[in-house]
Amino acid sequence: MSGRVRREEAVDVVWSGDWVAERLGVALEGDGELQELLGLALRRNPKRAHLLVSNVLGKHVPQRPSVVYGAAYGLGERVRALLGADDARRAVVLGYAETATGLGHAVADGLRDAPYLHSTRRPVAGVAQAGGFEEAHSHATSHLLLPEDPELLAGGAEASTLVLVDDEFSTGNTVLNTIRALHASHPRERYVIVALVDMRSAGDRDRLTAFAAEIGARVDLVTRSSGTVTLPEGVLERGQALVAAQEAEQAGRAGEAVEGVAPVTRVALDWPVEVPDGGRHGFTPAHRAALEAALPGMAERIAGALDSDVRRVLVLGFEELMYAPLRLGTALEAALEAVLGEGGAEVRYSTTTRSPVLAVDDPGYAIRTRLVFPAHDDPADGPGDRYAYNVAGAGFDAVVAVVDSTADTPELHAPDGLLARLAAHTGQVLLAVVPSYTPTPVQEPAVLPEPLRGPDFSSYAPEDVGWLLQDLSHTELEAPTEEREEAIQSGGAHYAESLPVEYQPSAEYQALFTAALDASAARIARAVGTVTETVLAERGPRPVLVSLARAGTPVGVLMRHWARHRHGLDLPHYAISIVRGRGIDATALRWLAAHHDPADVVFVDGWTGKGAITRELAAAIEEFEASGGPGGSVGPVGSAGPVGFNPEIAVLADPGGCVRTYGTREDFLIPSACLNSTVSGLISRTVLRADLVGPDDFHGAKFYRELAGSDVSGDFLAAVTARFDEVAEQVEAETKELLAADRAPTWEGWAAVERISEEYGIHDVNLVKPGVGETTRVLLRRVPWKILAKRGAGPDLTHIRLLAEQRGVPVEEVDDLPYSCVGLIHPRFTRGATGADGKAVQGA
Repeated sequence: MSGRVRREEAVDVVWSGDWVAERLGVALEGDGELQELLGLALRRNPKRAHLLVSNVLGKHVPQRPSVVYGAAYGLGERVRALLGADDARRAVVLGYAETATGLGHAVADGLRDAPYLHSTRRPVAGVAQAGGFEEAHSHATSHLLLPEDPELLAGGAEASTLVLVDDEFSTGNTVLNTIRALHASHPRERYVIVALVDMRSAGDRDRLTAFAAEIGARVDLVTRSSGTVTLPEGVLERGQALVAAQEAEQAGRAGEAVEGVAPVTRVALDWPVEVPDGGRHGFTPAHRAALEAALPGMAERIAGALDSDVRRVLVLGFEELMYAPLRLGTALEAALEAVLGEGGAEVRYSTTTRSPVLAVDDPGYAIRTRLVFPAHDDPADGPGDRYAYNVAGAGFDAVVAVVDSTADTPELHAPDGLLARLAAHTGQVLLAVVPSYTPTPVQEPAVLPEPLRGPDFSSYAPEDVGWLLQDLSHTELEAPTEEREEAIQSGGAHYAESLPVEYQPSAEYQALFTAALDASAARIARAVGTVTETVLAERGPRPVLVSLARAGTPVGVLMRHWARHRHGLDLPHYAISIVRGRGIDATALRWLAAHHDPADVVFVDGWTGKGAITRELAAAIEEFEASGGPGGSVGPVGSAGPVGFNPEIAVLADPGGCVRTYGTREDFLIPSACLNSTVSGLISRTVLRADLVGPDDFHGAKFYRELAGSDVSGDFLAAVTARFDEVAEQVEAETKELLAADRAPTWEGWAAVERISEEYGIHDVNLVKPGVGETTRVLLRRVPWKILAKRGAGPDLTHIRLLAEQRGVPVEEVDDLPYSCVGLIHPRFTRGATGADGKAVQGA
């Protein structure tokens, strides 16, 4: 560490948190230097109104680059001392976007030889994701991990220590969730958490000890300072009201000038081509050595472009691009000191941000001024405002704006862009562009198919579901039920290679469906609301619903309707094919990974029986990983999938005890199980056959347009959504209970299926279909042998009894059944053995 690093300057006598503390009663308590390190501000954020503003981070408050770098580097040196030189050399450092990207990088420098990676909110085309996670209280919550080397986070045979760096350690949720997810895929013996300040409550401090014991690893914490924030009751609402009042008052003042008079000059840095612009894709010790060698020359080029009378300079970084401008700033400090002597020129450093914070021009407030300008890097979440704080009115003679080449766009140079905003508040603006580093892109199929949507494919509204399927409507795929059953059980064909003839309900059965829907609509609405609220709480804020076609699709549509009705959210929803024994549609997974963060994907199904599809999905995602997934990456954060797909299924009903995300565990009649395509958007079950589905094709299905006169898909949706308001209070109470409960799968249903299979001489669990939904499928699609009905099951089985009567299948009343009913497919089927004629088990 250079001897030029200075101790932080003493802050003003007035603490930069007084304004917030006096008005909201927020108290900052801690060790002696805590108020020197932190001020307070307010932001418009529904999760947390106050903002701890660091004086040594270099984000919101311009500070000497050597002070910012020295604070982080010193933390890295403490980690090195904690681990020892050998273990520090094998450690991997992970920083959090956006505020801690430079902090984490400098901590890695303090470890001397550790590679570095930071999370990012910028997807990079052609770069596979090694994972992602959510930061609950942040303004922009989604983080991606995009290492060029997929083994960087794997730990390897030596199980290297993972060092996680954030600017503050408050609840600890983000960091601990990251560790838990990575530990599940690549367990390590040791983790070190690094932060400038530790602001946990006493309860959160106890959680860290319990967490370490839970995962069986050592977890150390290294911080610069510690304390607590005391928040009075109602502070969030009062803070939001205060922000609104201040913004209204400021809106009435004269507008900010947007046309500056200062010249804007581009400076050629000659950035080393072999050095990445930061840690978005990884930064190695070799990169570090090359950058250190090049920094003096780049600083001299910046110094040479400054006007001769400049004495106060701001080096302004750009969002996640914090480390490169920080190191240019430390080098510029040294260069100007060599020419002008110590104190001859003052260099400060800060960066722009996407986080909106209220500005109040008061010495007791941490954010005195705010520049607003449009985003200029074509962000994935669309255009929006960006901010530079404490720059206007700070008396800078020159501002050196440092951006990466991705952000060197017309928007940057526009009349209302960042450069024009800066030019209005300084005498000179220099623009230094660091080339954006992009790893060699992974080759993908030239063109992935696009989803199908109604009305061209299905009777659902086009916004309700995108079908990741190909249309096989003009292909002859149907076969008589008995013929299909014989081929399936003889091993001559897989059930997904053909379709059963679509069941056409009698008038009596159709009336039964209508009555069942009327009787159960509120019950269904309650379960829809409960499972949706659980998903939003645990996988929010904007999950991508992916239903397993086709039984899951009506449920996915209803979940989407609940989210829109109750929260104003338009959640993306797709339907995907999964085939027992054949796995999930890998092309559809690649499409999802190309268009969404896989960590946001929530798989949806209608119900569980014995958990076969639950197991199938987990195995399919694992196989997808083993095959390299969309980009050959490994070890996702938070899932077993290659790029963050979580194989857990959310279901309406979980009578089998197979999942932890459900609306209910009762086995009751879900009316959509009573029918086939006519309650599922007129779409058939899915088809997977080698002569129809190529390696880059979606699985297939048919759209039965000719059945439009019998379609009740819309009626089903309307009947259930009409009851949403009626069940809202029950949903809120049930969701709270579920979120606090132990929802670990019991697999009770699987044990019952194995027992029944042996007790009835079937010896094949695939022929035992538990639950109302699966029993209905047996009666509609397969050759049933007999139905087991729980004694006293009641009206939920009325349609089962009618279908059994129509097909001549006996219904046997039994006790001690964990389901309302179980359907048994005819074992060892050949044509002529048709169920109740005594030929069920003849032949071997």
